[in-house]
Amino acid sequence: MQLKRFLLTVALLTACAQFSAAQTDTAFVRVPLRYADFLAQVGQQNRLFVAEKFNISIAEAGIESAKVFPDPELGFGWFDNGQRRMQMGFGFETALGWTLELGGKRKARIALAQSESELVRYMVQDFFRHLRADATLSFLSAIHNRFQYRVRLASYQSMRQIALSDSIRYRLGAITEMDARQSQLEAGTMLNDVFQTEADWKSSLAALHLLIAKPVSADTLLLPEGDFSRFERNFNLNELIITAQNNRADLMAALQQKDVSEKMLRLAKANRVIDLGLAAGIGYTSYVTNVIAPTPSFTVVSGGISVPLRLSNKFAGELKAAKAAQAQADLLYEQAELQIANEVTQAYFQYEAAKKQVRQFNTGLLAEAQAVLNGKIYSYQRGETNLLEVLNAQRTYNEVQQNYYNALFQLAATLVELERAAAIWDIDL
Repeated sequence: MQLKRFLLTVALLTACAQFSAAQTDTAFVRVPLRYADFLAQVGQQNRLFVAEKFNISIAEAGIESAKVFPDPELGFGWFDNGQRRMQMGFGFETALGWTLELGGKRKARIALAQSESELVRYMVQDFFRHLRADATLSFLSAIHNRFQYRVRLASYQSMRQIALSDSIRYRLGAITEMDARQSQLEAGTMLNDVFQTEADWKSSLAALHLLIAKPVSADTLLLPEGDFSRFERNFNLNELIITAQNNRADLMAALQQKDVSEKMLRLAKANRVIDLGLAAGIGYTSYVTNVIAPTPSFTVVSGGISVPLRLSNKFAGELKAAKAAQAQADLLYEQAELQIANEVTQAYFQYEAAKKQVRQFNTGLLAEAQAVLNGKIYSYQRGETNLLEVLNAQRTYNEVQQNYYNALFQLAATLVELERAAAIWDIDL
């Protein structure tokens, strides 16, 4: 019996030593990152946004293309009458042709290209609106994961101290073997939770590198600075909806799409107007020296107009498509207005609920849970309560802490979503 007790004591002490030696991998180089600097780098270095901005250059090039006149055509010809014996002579001719566009086609093309360019600008603005919000959420998530890691680590360290104490108390015969094993088991389980939370935290740090197009490595990570203390605002829902409908780039894009559709209809109508072909030419025929009909050399200057027979005009497919696109753009604009009002309203309700949850924690829940845990640990160490009560108090305290940080993160995230929806931005950490 004494040998069994000795071996169990050795096993418990070995396990405690292993827990003491277990270290989380947080020895990486931490590069401090302020939120303002992070957002500036996102706007300048994010590869997707940089690529998106090229659409503006492409659209501007489309305006230049729309200004181009139809190219003229230059033709050359040479002929030989083939009668060498009759000495019928030879000649050559050249002609210049050009299409004269009528109906304001070029003007309509330019107007359409300019309208499409403006549409692209609104779309790029809306892309950055979403990118800024998504990047902010990633930044906040990294901070949130750091807090969660600290909660898990502190809980594990507390349980490890209990486990170390229990191994000694068991050796002295103050507690049972089951209690000593239980505390060791709980400490090991919490350590696994610490490892997983650490991985989640470091993964969220690595995600920040992608947003600002910086290489990531295991030994050097960006460390966002800030907390969740500056995310409480007071808003008026009706004012938010009006602001969103005045400032949202996607609504401006929907309105611009209506203009694009109108310009497309004008171009379709202009394309149905018949163009004229203009031609000018000059020809030369050498002299004919045969004795039957001698002819001197001569030069011919010609000019003309060609009128195409637009039999295809009876098929108005392009015109019908342009009219349908215009009607579609009107409906999509109306839908965008309704969608924006709905998004702002939903985000507002979520934000108000998040504020209430945070205020609930500020009534003393954290302090109460901490006091209960400290009391249970003290009573357990004095032998006045059992380990199960300590573990329940520890779990309750952990849950309260985690829920508190979740509520803070949710408050920050819902504010980001509300300001994204309302097209306003005053986020700062």
